Amino acid sequence: MTHGSGSDDKGDPTHPWANLTAAELDALDTVSRNLMQASLQSQKLMSNVMQKALEGEAVMPQADPFHAAPEFKEVWQHIVTQPDLMMKAQAELAKGYLDLWSNTTRRVMDKPVEPTIKPEPGDKRWRSDDWTENPVFDAIKQSYLMNQHFMMGLVQGVEGVDERTKRKVEFLTKQMTDALSPTNFALTNPDVLRETMRTHGANLTQGLENLVEDLQAGGGGRLALRQTDMDGFRVGIDLATTPGKVVFQNEIIELIQYAPTTETVKQRPLLIAPPWINKFYILDLREKNSMIRWLTQQGFTVFLISWVNPGTELKDKTFEDYMHQGLLAAIDAIEDATGETSVNTVGYCVGGTLLASTLAWLEANGQPERIASATFFAAQTDFELAGELLLFVDDEWIAEIERLMDAQGGVLDGRTMADTFNLLRSNDLVWSFVVNNYLLGRQPQAFDLLFWNADQTRMPKALHLWYLKNMYRDNKLAKGELDFNGVKLELGSVRTPVYMQASRDDHIAPYPSVYRGARLFGGPVRYMMAGSGHIAGVINHPDAHKYQYWTNDALPGTVEEWLEGATETPGSWWLDWRDWLYQRSGKDVAARQPGGGKLTAIRDAPGSNVLVRSDAKDAGKAEAAAPTPAAKPQTKARPKAAAKAKPATKPKAKPKAKTATRTPVKKPAKARAKTPSSPS
Repeated sequence: MTHGSGSDDKGDPTHPWANLTAAELDALDTVSRNLMQASLQSQKLMSNVMQKALEGEAVMPQADPFHAAPEFKEVWQHIVTQPDLMMKAQAELAKGYLDLWSNTTRRVMDKPVEPTIKPEPGDKRWRSDDWTENPVFDAIKQSYLMNQHFMMGLVQGVEGVDERTKRKVEFLTKQMTDALSPTNFALTNPDVLRETMRTHGANLTQGLENLVEDLQAGGGGRLALRQTDMDGFRVGIDLATTPGKVVFQNEIIELIQYAPTTETVKQRPLLIAPPWINKFYILDLREKNSMIRWLTQQGFTVFLISWVNPGTELKDKTFEDYMHQGLLAAIDAIEDATGETSVNTVGYCVGGTLLASTLAWLEANGQPERIASATFFAAQTDFELAGELLLFVDDEWIAEIERLMDAQGGVLDGRTMADTFNLLRSNDLVWSFVVNNYLLGRQPQAFDLLFWNADQTRMPKALHLWYLKNMYRDNKLAKGELDFNGVKLELGSVRTPVYMQASRDDHIAPYPSVYRGARLFGGPVRYMMAGSGHIAGVINHPDAHKYQYWTNDALPGTVEEWLEGATETPGSWWLDWRDWLYQRSGKDVAARQPGGGKLTAIRDAPGSNVLVRSDAKDAGKAEAAAPTPAAKPQTKARPKAAAKAKPATKPKAKPKAKTATRTPVKKPAKARAKTPSSPS
């Protein structure tokens, strides 16, 4: 009887299943059923996705939102007309494959060999031991890396193409080659194959269920890739727990005054303006790494702006509105709360760009004394070297953003913002979760930093388009071409003392870009560069004993010259900044309680703005927000008398900073890879 006859011939000793045990047969049956179920589910899923795509949902990004086809065509037309470039790249690729085949053969024979090509340091896609120890998977890995190197080398080496076009094609080519990594496919990922055998294929069916859930959450065929368990934390209970009160509010901000932890505080209050593209609690994530809590422990009266998560009713709010109803209204409110007419300020990321513009506006209006000092965290005022985000500000992309905002009622949803930033580190923040959630069939774990990263806010149309065009695209602030209602903004006229923080591995505000901005101010500037990236470079509690920072009292013409003369100090830069603030904060006064001045406490920190979730069905309302009394009318900037300088006083038990050493700074070619758990 032949095997193809369809009859049951398992008793035949020549049958391939003859020697399988009952348990093995049962396992094989389970695997077959799971794979069949996965196949059927995937067919149904693809059918639903294609149907949604054909329906043409207006809120869905276009297939080519970058409109990059002309740029790709231009670059590759130049590549094929440069035979030296093509021949060199092809010869290098051919030699690499010959070496790889030879080395793989030697490895199969248990002979030691050196790899033909190695992954970049920090590339965590290849963490599994199989990618190194198994000759087959090692060959797959190296083959992929050589092909990626071949493609990227052609784009990077082409001549006759303007730099912006080349950078755009290079970025998108990197996105495509990252997507095609063997780690992203079940049959070429050893971890997925092992998990499939262990679970008898249940990981694939569970992964498809996860994918269906994420598509349903995204709506309209759009994928809402989960990076963490969004039910794993509650803001105000697990995160953002530093005690304080909301003491002022209007339609754009809540102003939080934090409770003191010392008997005396510095006379001059400290006002923090975080970015409005994220929730503020990155500064107050957990007690062990909270900058806000630490600042209160250093004897500062800390105020913080909590920006509204805007709905469509605020779509016409402008950058100037955010200045008047945000920063300037907060400064007025702080005067009512404390009696102080001058404040120290902090601006983080886009909050720093707003702060710089406000400094120039106050200078032009004869009111520079209202801000005694300005600290900038990872903030740009000159966007000439703003990195890969410049790819998102050409006319085609801005038109696509405007189309999406119109489809969403005049706001840009938080998911679009998150997707944009995730693309800058797609291997860590996209593909690692595709593998974990959909191929391994696992649920994302609760992680505070990724929870914050996913808790995005919306952007008003008028504000966002203005910012993209005037700052990123046209760089008008740095050029002195901005004016607000006829008031020209000139950073060179600003004499306010500035502390400028940058991070060595920042991919959003690259340190060379921040340095260019530091040199625009007309007053004293202390430029400091911290280790790590956009988030970890800023949020580095001294108790963590992590990273390092570099300082240089000079501010020479180029950042390369600054680096040559920089001194490295291990640990957190917060201590250096604290001492700088002490010199500009006046004498010690009795600690101030929130609501103890002319302003009464409205509700407990962290307030209600921060509770509004962009991904909630009822997206315009806060979760369990406290009752809101009538808002105090917004206040406009008004002339004030200059505050008299007060002698600085230091705390009685001032911690000692670690000894500084003159160490050459390692200049990175690009931002270092981070763990998949960090969006920094």
